[in-house]
Parts: sequence; structure tokens; C-alpha cells
Amino acid sequence: MAMLAALAATLLASVVAFAHARFGGVWALGQPASQPIPFSHAVHAGGLGLDCRFCHAAVETGPQAGMPTAETCLACHTRVWNVTAQFAPLATALAQDTPVTWASTHRLPEHVRFHHGAHVQAGVTCQTCHGQVWEMPRTVKAEPLSMGWCIDCHRDPAPRQGPVEHVFTRDASSGPPPEPRFGLAAHPVLHQGVSVSALTNCSTCHR
Repeated sequence: MAMLAALAATLLASVVAFAHARFGGVWALGQPASQPIPFSHAVHAGGLGLDCRFCHAAVETGPQAGMPTAETCLACHTRVWNVTAQFAPLATALAQDTPVTWASTHRLPEHVRFHHGAHVQAGVTCQTCHGQVWEMPRTVKAEPLSMGWCIDCHRDPAPRQGPVEHVFTRDASSGPPPEPRFGLAAHPVLHQGVSVSALTNCSTCHR
């Protein structure tokens, strides 16, 4: 009886742990990070209609999208809505020639290899991973970005892809229908003699 009880407790604990690992709170979904200055995507991207690339300058070609520099922010805010107390961290970063210490809400583990430019060139829209950022007063994580979530997309990327020129279009449905295959998806590799898509090969995303 003791062995059966121990086995049942182990199975129950495994089920609870499995469910907990897939609970949104574990992945910090909907939880804003503390930023050095109060920044609203809803104001900048939504109300003012700024393009994503205005602040995230490397998103089309680099592995990281890039975060706005003090020069980028102050180029506007030395002329518009210049509230000294709020923008003091930007002025300090500019004076000391140091980067602004933004807190990323979508940081991946060090062993994960991700390239923003590759996804943009594959026609994956911003909101696929980041949600409707232009409606967020404070930036929050909209998707878990877990390995399972990424693999689901890599196994069938076509529904999330479209023409590259529409990647930054907020209403993705307004563009032409997506092309069937892009990039790595068109180049299968052999794994233990079995042909698999390079998109689901371990070494594609893991170092």
C-alpha cells in the first residue's frame, strides 16, 4: 500500500508540475517589466503611428531587434513633452555614453539561437510573437516563446507567413496571401537517414 501511495503521489506531482509549467504565469504572460522611464507603445506605435523600425533599427537584418538609444528618444523629447524628471535616465546615459538599461520582456535563454532578421525576411509579422504591441500602455509578453510554441510554428510556418513587405503591417489580413514556403523550410536535412525540415532540426535553434 505504501508503494502504491508513493507511486500515486509521484504521478500526481508530475501532472501538477506539467500543468504548472504550461500556466501563463510561469512564462510571465501579461506581466510588464520595470523600465527606466515610463514608455507606452500605445502612445508611440498606436497613437502616433511610429514604425517599429524607428526604435528597433536592427530588426530587419540583425539577430536582435535593437532597443532605442538615448539619442533616438531625446531627438524628439528635447522638443516635445520634455519632462525633466522622467527623462533624467536618458540624459544620464547620453552624458556618460552608456546604453539605456531597458528591461526586455522577451529575453530567451542563452542556449537558444534566435535571429530577428531571418524571421522578418521569412515574412513573419511582428504581432505573431509580440502580440498587438501598439495597444499596450506597458509592454507585456503576449506569447510564452517556449520551445513547444516555437516548434509548433516551425512545423507549419505558412499560416504565420506573408510577403516581406507586409511584415510591419498591423492588419496582416489586408495583404496578399502568404507564400507557401520560405527559407529553411524549403531545405530538408537528413537526420539518422530520415529527411526532416531544417526548421525542426535541433541545431537550427540550439547552440
